[in-house]
Amino acid sequence: MHGRIIEREIEKKIKKSLKDNLVKAIIGVRRCGKSVLCHQLLKDRNYGYVNFDDERLIGVRAENLNDFLEVLKEISPDFKHLLFDEIQNVAGWELFVNRLKRLGYNIVITGSNSKLLSKELSTHLTGRHFTAELYPFSFAEFLKYHNFIYSANDFYLTEKRAAIKRYLNAYLKTGGFPELGRIEQKNQYLRDLFDKIISRDVILRYKVKYVKDLKEIALYINSNFSSRMSYHQLCNLFYLKSVHTIKNYLNFLEEAYLIFQLHSFSYKMKNRVGYLKKIYGIDIGMINAVTSQLSPNWGKVMENLVFLELKRRNHEVYFFEDLNSEVDFVLKDGLQITQLIQVCFNIESPETKKREIAGLVKAADKLKSDNLTVVTWDYEAEEKFRRKKIKFTPLWKWLLSADHL
Repeated sequence: MHGRIIEREIEKKIKKSLKDNLVKAIIGVRRCGKSVLCHQLLKDRNYGYVNFDDERLIGVRAENLNDFLEVLKEISPDFKHLLFDEIQNVAGWELFVNRLKRLGYNIVITGSNSKLLSKELSTHLTGRHFTAELYPFSFAEFLKYHNFIYSANDFYLTEKRAAIKRYLNAYLKTGGFPELGRIEQKNQYLRDLFDKIISRDVILRYKVKYVKDLKEIALYINSNFSSRMSYHQLCNLFYLKSVHTIKNYLNFLEEAYLIFQLHSFSYKMKNRVGYLKKIYGIDIGMINAVTSQLSPNWGKVMENLVFLELKRRNHEVYFFEDLNSEVDFVLKDGLQITQLIQVCFNIESPETKKREIAGLVKAADKLKSDNLTVVTWDYEAEEKFRRKKIKFTPLWKWLLSADHL
C-alpha cells in the first residue's frame, strides 16, 4: 500500500490532450502529485525531463535552457515529448517553450504558482495551451489509494458504510497529500511542507520584506479557516499600516495554493470583489498539523472539505449572505444559479435545522433556485419546507456520488 501510484481523477482528461500539440500545464500546490501524474501520462512515450525545482538548478536563466535541450538530445536523440517540472522558477521560460512548440515538440509543464504560469501562458501561448489543476487526494482517491473498493450499491450496506466512515475520519485527520501513505511522522511532514511553501513559493518568489508578519498571517488564516475575513480586519489585527500589504500577502498565499479566497455572490460584479471574503485551506490535514486546535470545529472542517471538492469539479462557486439569510455555497454556470449548498454537522437539533433551512430557503427565493442541498454528517432525507424541496445528504455520500458533479 505504501507509495502506491493510483490513477488520478483528472488523468483521463489530460491524457486526451496529449494527442494535440497544445502545451499542457499541470498546476497545483507543491507535493500534490503533479510530477508523478505527468510521468504516468508519458510512461509509454519517449520523453525528455528536467526538474527546475532541483536546488542545483537555482539561478538557471532563460538563456541556459537550450543547454538542457542539447544534453537531453545527447542522452536520447529521438524524443518528441518534453516534461519540465516547476518551470516558472526560470524567468523567461515561456519564450523557450514557445520555440520548442514551433519545432514540433509535445510539451508538458508543471508549476506550483497559479498566477505566474497562467499569466505567462496567456501572454505568450494564447489559445495554444491546456491547463489542468491538481489538488491533494479527494476522498474517492484516498479510498482508491487504500485499496478500498466500493460501488453505489454498497452505500446501502451497513458494514460498507461503517468502513467508509472510518476512512473518512482518517481522511479528515491526515488530509490528502499523496506521500503521507508512506510516512510515519505525518504532522511533521505537513508542517515542513507548509514552511517550505511559505519560504520557497511565497517569501523567496515575491521577495517579501516582513517575513514574520507573513508567517503569522498565514497561521492565523489557517487557524480560522471556513470563516469570513476582511482586509481591514486583518490589517488592524496585525497592526499593519496598509490594507494593500494584507491584500498582497493573501494573494501570494493563494497563488501558492495554500489558501483560497471565496467571494460573496452578487449580481453586480463590483460587489463581488468587495473586501469581505471567506477563506479556505488547501488541505484539512495540513490545517490540523500547523494549527494546534484542541477540539476541531467539525462544521468548519466539513465546509472546507465541500469547498475543495467543488473546486476539484471546476464549479464556479460563491457564498451568499444578506441581512436575514446566508448560504455556504452558491453554484453558478454562466448566468444561471445551478445549486445552493448548506453544510451543517449536527442537523439533529430542531433549532439548528430550522435555522439552517430557513436561511437556505430565504436565499433560494432571492436567488430563484430550486436545487437545494444540505450536506450533513450522517442525516439523509428529502423534505419540503415552504414549498421548496431540500435534499439532506451525508458528507461521505456527497463526496462519493456523481450527482453533485
